[in-house]
Amino acid sequence: MISRYTRPELEAVWSEDQRYAHWVRIEVAVCRALERRGEIPRDALRAIETRAKVDPKRVAEIEARVHHDVNAFLDALAEEIGPAARYVHLGLTSSDVLDTCLALQMRDALDLILVECDRALAALERRAQEHKRTVCVGRTHG
Repeated sequence: MISRYTRPELEAVWSEDQRYAHWVRIEVAVCRALERRGEIPRDALRAIETRAKVDPKRVAEIEARVHHDVNAFLDALAEEIGPAARYVHLGLTSSDVLDTCLALQMRDALDLILVECDRALAALERRAQEHKRTVCVGRTHG
């Protein structure tokens, strides 16, 4: 995003920090589902839930070496989580995480845009009511 062409709230939706926060939430949500199915031990899930976070700088360091954004993220996440990280990303592809994140970001962005559309429509309605009797020059058929 080019900062001068967007609002701070919308820029935040598409920020690297927000993207990684979504990736963490997605991975934790999958782990919760797998724990409910008996595929992940409960204590491992607790470790994942309490320690799951990443430092974007650390992800960038790893990505410079491995040349893969999701692998770098998972390595950084594993450093934070510890041994229980072996249960993270089970059965997922990079696209599963990226596509889900994109859907969440689009939802968040559209929520902000719809609020602004409602504000613009309300302003237009007020202006229309204010000028409904204003005389103006009209022209027909050129």
